Amino acid sequence: MASLPKEPTQDAKRQSFWMPGNYVRTVHRTEKSFQACNDIVACFNERAKVEKQYAQQLNQWSNKWKTIVDSRPLYGSLMRAWQCFFTSTERLSALHSSISQSLTAEEGDRVKTWQKETFPKKLFCGFSESHGNKTSFSRAQKPWSKKLMKLEKARVAYHKSCQREHNALDKEKQANENPQTSPEKKQKFLDAREKVTEDKEKVRERYEKLLEDVTSYTPRYMEEMEAIFEQSQEEERKRISFLKQAFLSIHRHLDITNNESVKAVYSELHNTLMSINELDDLKWWKNNNGPGMPTDWPKIDEWVPPIKKLNRKKREQQRKDGRPVMIGGVKVRAMYDYVGEEGDELSFKAGEVFLKVEEEDDQGWCRGVLSGGKEGFYPANYVEVAE
Repeated sequence: MASLPKEPTQDAKRQSFWMPGNYVRTVHRTEKSFQACNDIVACFNERAKVEKQYAQQLNQWSNKWKTIVDSRPLYGSLMRAWQCFFTSTERLSALHSSISQSLTAEEGDRVKTWQKETFPKKLFCGFSESHGNKTSFSRAQKPWSKKLMKLEKARVAYHKSCQREHNALDKEKQANENPQTSPEKKQKFLDAREKVTEDKEKVRERYEKLLEDVTSYTPRYMEEMEAIFEQSQEEERKRISFLKQAFLSIHRHLDITNNESVKAVYSELHNTLMSINELDDLKWWKNNNGPGMPTDWPKIDEWVPPIKKLNRKKREQQRKDGRPVMIGGVKVRAMYDYVGEEGDELSFKAGEVFLKVEEEDDQGWCRGVLSGGKEGFYPANYVEVAE
C-alpha cells in the first residue's frame, strides 16, 4: 500500500519486476502497509482531539495532515478516500465531543488490534510475511539469475571475439595491400584471421546455447514468481478491504446529519469511500511494480563494427584535390542498420541496396546514393558489394 510513485524514468528492462532483485518493492510493501496503519491510527487520534476544538482546530489539523498524507504509503482509490476526509473537515464548523470518544475508543483500538494480528513478526527477521516473500522470491529467482549472469558473460565474450576478428581482418587487409609484405607474412595474417574467426564462432555457439537455456527456463521462472506474487496480492487485497471498512466506520461516527450542509459533505465523502476498488488498486500495483511492467527479455545482441568520426574539412579538401567519382556507381548492400548523425550522412537498414558513387577515403567513409535519390556519406565497413 505504497503512495503513488512517479512513473519510472530509467530503462524499463532494469526496472522490471522480472529482473534480479526487483521483487523487493513487493516485499517492502508489507512494511509500508504496517506503517500506514500507524499513520491512520495517529491521524484519527489527532482528529479526535481536534473535534473538541471546533472549526479553527479542524482547519489546522486538515492542513497538516494533507501534507503528511501525500508522502505516506497508500495509493489508488484508498489514498483518494483518505484525502477526502481532510477535504470534508475543512467544510465543517464544529463537531460533537462524543465523536472524539468514539474515534479514539472504538476505531483506533480496532485498527491497532487488527494490525497486531495481521502483521506477526519473526525473530530477527522482521515481519513474517516480508521474510517469507523475500525467501520465496529469492529461491525462485536464483536459478534464473545464475543463467542470466552466464548469458551476460557469454555476450561480453562474444563481442570481444567479434572485435578481435575485426582487428585481424584489418591487419590481413593491410598486409595484402602492401606490396612489400612477403607471402609468408600474408599467410601468417590469413592463418591468424581464420583462427580468431573460428574462435568467434565457438564463442557465439556458446552464447546461443546459453540464450536457449535462459529462454527455455523462463516460463517456469515466470510461473513460480507469479505464484508468489499472487499470494502477496491476496494479502494486500485483505488489507485494502479491511481499511475500507475502517474508513467507512470512521465515516459513520463523523456523519452528523442534522445539518443539511454537513449531509452534503458526508454524502460526497461516502461516495468517495464506496469507490475504493481493490481490483483497480491491485491492477495498478501489478502494472507499475509487478508482472505487468514492461520488460526486455534477453535476445542476441548483434555486434556492430566501430565507425571513425568523419572529418568533414579533410574530406572536403580531398574532393577539391580531385577525388575520382565512380561512373554509374557500384551496387552495395548494407550489412547493418545505420542512422546518420549529420544531415550529409545516409541512413539505411540492413539488407538495403543502394549505389556507391565514390571510393572509400582514408577515414573509412564512402559517398553513396539511396534508391530515393538522397546522396550522402556512409561508413564503408557497413556495406558489401551486392552480387
